[in-house]
Amino acid sequence: MENFNILVICGPTASGKTSLAVDLALKYNGEIISGDSRQVFRGMDIGTGKDLNEYKTGSGEVKHHLIDIADPMEEYNLYRYIKDFNKAFDSITSRGKLPILAGGSGLYIEGALKDYSLYPAPEDPGLRNELNDKSKDELMEILRAESGEILKRTDTSSTRRIIRGIEIARYIRNNPSETAESSRNRLHPLIIGVTLPREELIKRIDTRLDDRLKSGMVDEVKNLLEKGVTAERLIRLGLEYRYCTMYLQNEISYDDMTEKLKIEIHKFSKRQMTWLRGMERRGLAIHWIKGDDMTEAISALIRL
Repeated sequence: MENFNILVICGPTASGKTSLAVDLALKYNGEIISGDSRQVFRGMDIGTGKDLNEYKTGSGEVKHHLIDIADPMEEYNLYRYIKDFNKAFDSITSRGKLPILAGGSGLYIEGALKDYSLYPAPEDPGLRNELNDKSKDELMEILRAESGEILKRTDTSSTRRIIRGIEIARYIRNNPSETAESSRNRLHPLIIGVTLPREELIKRIDTRLDDRLKSGMVDEVKNLLEKGVTAERLIRLGLEYRYCTMYLQNEISYDDMTEKLKIEIHKFSKRQMTWLRGMERRGLAIHWIKGDDMTEAISALIRL
């Protein structure tokens, strides 16, 4: 394992990422960093699949990071995640252990691995107004001229993020002393992607949703509302929290909630795979395995 200093387990929802990450952590003296954008929130357990018992096995308990670190009403963003990720990475490596980043939030995973949002560049309204009317191709050329390095670290799937990349590049150019330390990328990841046949994944998603509903997911959302988390906030947090809130607000029936959730989670799993394929095009090699197969994962580790 001399060729990498962080192991990444990624894939669509319900593919078995966490259980595989736990098995690998036990085998390779690792600790897990969550790559899930909603598991950072306290009290959001069932809806995010935050089963902390998964980290406890007959062979020992695996330490985890970036779970239950924010209040649901806090605006937890990518910049804050990357800062927290780096603290966790430093803590794990300082104790001679292997960091294992596991999750399905592609933006957070890619952001952490490529450092593309580490620069605390302030927003520049004037520059944004100047660029708003530019085409995507024109913006790409501007960013390429500003900084090839920032271009490589920028998600170019949307004009908004390309404009942000230009904003960062210009800030770095004008404030070199403030950003010099951030310009290095110290991570050398081995990324393992977990994939399943579509029909099998759909079946897993639907079974897991039914289990979560039986385990009290609606009551969890009701409890969050009673504790002061607004309906608007829960709806913005999406998927399970959106539709359970709509049900509790008498906007949809229980059956409609269940059916809509299944459809939306199916779509979400497709978007996750689209992002991960995009990560590959943007330069992050992913070694794909079929399901949460420990043998295949170890084989990928041994080959490197």
